[in-house]
Amino acid sequence: MTLPSVSPDSSPELSTRTIAYFSMEIALSPALPTYSGGLGMLAGDTLRSAADTAAPMVAISLAHRRGYFRQKLSDIGQQTEADVPWSPETTLPSANQIVALTIQGRQVLIRAWRFDVLGVTGHVIPVFLLDSDVEGNDPWDRRLTDHLYGGDSFYRLCQETILGLGGLALLQSLGCRPQVYHMNEGHAALLAIGLLEERLAGGQLKDATEADIEAVRQQCVFTTHTPVPAGHDQFGQDQMYQVLGHDRGFAIEHTGCLHNNLMNMTYIALRFSRFVNGVAMQHGKVSQQMFPESKIYSITNGVHAATWLSSHFQDLLDEEVPHWRTDNQYFRSVYGIDSARIAAAHNKGKLRLFATIAKRTGHHFNPNILTLGFGRRVATYKRASLLLQDPARLVAIAEKIGGLQILYAGKAHPADNAGKGLIRDVYASAARLNSSALKIYYIENYDWELGALLTQGVDVWVNTPRRPYEASGTSGMKAALNGVPSLSILDGWWIEGCAENVTGWAIEDGEDEAAEASSLYDKLEHSIAPLYANPSAWAQLQQHCIAINGSFFNTHRMLAQYFGNAYFPPPPTVHPAGTPPRRRSTDKPASEAALV
Repeated sequence: MTLPSVSPDSSPELSTRTIAYFSMEIALSPALPTYSGGLGMLAGDTLRSAADTAAPMVAISLAHRRGYFRQKLSDIGQQTEADVPWSPETTLPSANQIVALTIQGRQVLIRAWRFDVLGVTGHVIPVFLLDSDVEGNDPWDRRLTDHLYGGDSFYRLCQETILGLGGLALLQSLGCRPQVYHMNEGHAALLAIGLLEERLAGGQLKDATEADIEAVRQQCVFTTHTPVPAGHDQFGQDQMYQVLGHDRGFAIEHTGCLHNNLMNMTYIALRFSRFVNGVAMQHGKVSQQMFPESKIYSITNGVHAATWLSSHFQDLLDEEVPHWRTDNQYFRSVYGIDSARIAAAHNKGKLRLFATIAKRTGHHFNPNILTLGFGRRVATYKRASLLLQDPARLVAIAEKIGGLQILYAGKAHPADNAGKGLIRDVYASAARLNSSALKIYYIENYDWELGALLTQGVDVWVNTPRRPYEASGTSGMKAALNGVPSLSILDGWWIEGCAENVTGWAIEDGEDEAAEASSLYDKLEHSIAPLYANPSAWAQLQQHCIAINGSFFNTHRMLAQYFGNAYFPPPPTVHPAGTPPRRRSTDKPASEAALV
């Protein structure tokens, strides 16, 4: 993919940007390996919606010169990894600014490269990618921004120091003074310490008052993305003092940001943010239980429609539903399109998916056979093998319904041996079960382009996390935009998106995995396959997916909620003492108003 060029009129006036968005990873382009998965994709989709809707934002991330990794799978599914190197110097314009940080008692120089996210109306969101590979830095320091989620905990803390403190210093040097700093996960939480230093204007952090802390809190918004404890970065106090120095370490320790005697990035973000949210209604509730001393709201994730819709659907919508690119509520209008045209657009995406797989691998799939897709980061709680729990029954269903095809994709973190084992398990099952009726295939190197092909081309999207560990999930949202229903555990976004037999199917909770697998097979055999055998009924289901879920689970809606609820909320209404507010007929019920 060609990267966007920087034209003379695409340099935004940074002094007018009121929101700074910080994220350790951002998926900016398929050509740039600056992301690993869902968190980065969400960040990129958020900024693409910001550009489409002319939001006054600027963003900060790291350059990740060596990328995340390219996945290679052996004949038995053994994963190996290789760097994905790229050169910012030959790819992006420089921000023409260098800032200095003190890390481990020595000066580290940080520069930045700029990527412009261009919206459909021409609005630009500038993204600055921080880079420590600067001449004059210690050789070890020059590698600090190379690998996304690489290295040991010491390396990670240095990276997060660069993201939070370095990103803040860069914005200040560029004359950008946002009113709101949005931390997309806790990786950037140290920016709050930088804001506190700025407020003290050279004074020592130990002299900060509660009023100073409150002033910083009024500037910060924090989104937590995981109910999995391992997803919340924490570091030993010795590392904290070694990397950050005594003054900053003392401030973190004495402002209540330690947890279990460890420096915890989530607790720093919680302490210094006036608004904190989970990424689905259920995740907000789970996060509230995890952090009972903080008020946790919910803003459900979305996806950027124009990025994830197949070209065939985009052509159809451009013809039939004007303005969908700037206002995703128009997806409801697909009810005015003949459902057969929707089915035809999806079928073109299916043919494209199968043609790509055949070209890459030599494996051929039948577009007339029901095809399930499962693509996500491979972790044990995501249970990639639940679909294969009862091989005999799966084979029997495939034979009964005239054939079944299952496409898998996903990377395990290089250090996650259990996740790598799951990939090998899927390979072993495929080797045993593949037949004329059942085909199971694992596609290597799950990335942006493959994720788009899968969500645009399969017939049903499968998601089987162990409750309540799916914070939100967005791949099923991408599928829904393309008329693809989900078969999923009721967790994350699917609690809100599942209308049984209308937008997809819920895998019922069970006492154990065998019971949940049985529910999955029941839905597949008795609900999904018979409906798929009725093309007109299936086309109407595809129509419902786009109209109902596509019109809500998008980043245009999500970003509007951030603006209205988190960034610039309306001031609270003050009523005279003892006088309850009068209920207007247009007011939402209290139970609904609480659903942020």
